[in-house]
Amino acid sequence: MALQLILHDLSNKGTCFCLIFTDPNFKEPITNVTAPVGREAILSCVVQDLAGYKVAWLRVDTQTILTIASHVITKNHRIAVSHSDHRTWFLHIREVKESDRGWYMCQINTDPMKSQIGYLEVVVPPNILDYPTSTDMVVPEGSNVSLHCAATGSPKPSITWRREDGQFILLGNGMKNMSVDGPNFNITKVNRLHMGSYLCIASNGVPPSVSKRIMLIVQFPPMISVQDQLVGAVVGQQLTLQCQSEAYPKSINYWTRDKDEIVPQGGKYEPILLDNAYKVHMKLTINSVSPSDFGSYKCVSRNSLGDTDGTINVYPITSSSNSTGSNTKYKGKLRHNLGNDIFEGNQDMLKERDLKLRGRKETNGNEEDDYDDSGAASNGNSFILVLVLVTFTVYLHHHPQLRTLHPA
Repeated sequence: MALQLILHDLSNKGTCFCLIFTDPNFKEPITNVTAPVGREAILSCVVQDLAGYKVAWLRVDTQTILTIASHVITKNHRIAVSHSDHRTWFLHIREVKESDRGWYMCQINTDPMKSQIGYLEVVVPPNILDYPTSTDMVVPEGSNVSLHCAATGSPKPSITWRREDGQFILLGNGMKNMSVDGPNFNITKVNRLHMGSYLCIASNGVPPSVSKRIMLIVQFPPMISVQDQLVGAVVGQQLTLQCQSEAYPKSINYWTRDKDEIVPQGGKYEPILLDNAYKVHMKLTINSVSPSDFGSYKCVSRNSLGDTDGTINVYPITSSSNSTGSNTKYKGKLRHNLGNDIFEGNQDMLKERDLKLRGRKETNGNEEDDYDDSGAASNGNSFILVLVLVTFTVYLHHHPQLRTLHPA
């Protein structure tokens, strides 16, 4: 008890000196504490008027005395005690374990004893259990798949599934989501689009969240698609044939000719394969196409589940620009020369005729009538003459045997 001296004035009896004893009390309740595993937890107990009394810390569930005043009683090396002016007493628990979770008592050794309790919550980051959690899976296309993820932690972790590549997860009925919640992830009639790495992510608000990578491999026989099955080429050009192949396990891919002969690599043939997961882009480049390169080509894809091929036929085409250009040039030149010969041969005749008409005009003195009549006649005669010459020239062109006359 705390001892207090009080001076009290009693009527008619003089002054009395009285001693009053005050018991210590708790000034405030113990605040509950939450601490992650491996960290330090500190519980505090605030006492007033302690005087000569002592404060002790106990573990409630085991009735174990941990500390008395400034002394540690337990043999647990992780326990310590400190105080602030004998008013606030701190219980230190270092490197907290899950087993430290529970109720702790702050006690004052009065008679009767006074005490109060506080709770230590120990939180545990999530941890994914290896044994019950699914591992990498290899399944045939069209089968049903069930992935499972098990995790521990406090509070109990929640499970989320995501694709590692960030793409949508394909669900039934054409639905797709970025994530799927729950420890079990089921896929009905799995197909090649489901192939990839999935992350099982466990989180409970206590950092850090953890994840496990599960690879889903879908096996299926090869499938080939050909965009252009008929390809034309000009002799001398560079030609590239293309096919798209899909298969898993990875396929062997190659090109063959008409009699299933494998197209050799090198020289004028350059086969190229571009891999992307289970897809292969097949290319065959033919440098400087020759007549022997026309025919049927096959892109072949083969794995342990089967094989398939796609056919591309290469046919010759003529260069329309070259053939048309030469014909046009030849015909144009022939027509141009023919026209020049005709008109060049008759221009002199027309000039001579015109001069004669002009001379007659000056002699007769009837300028306008004679010149107009003569011009009209000249124009008419010239037109007839040109027409006859053109007709005769065309006739000779189609009957070359008439060009040379032999004596009788």
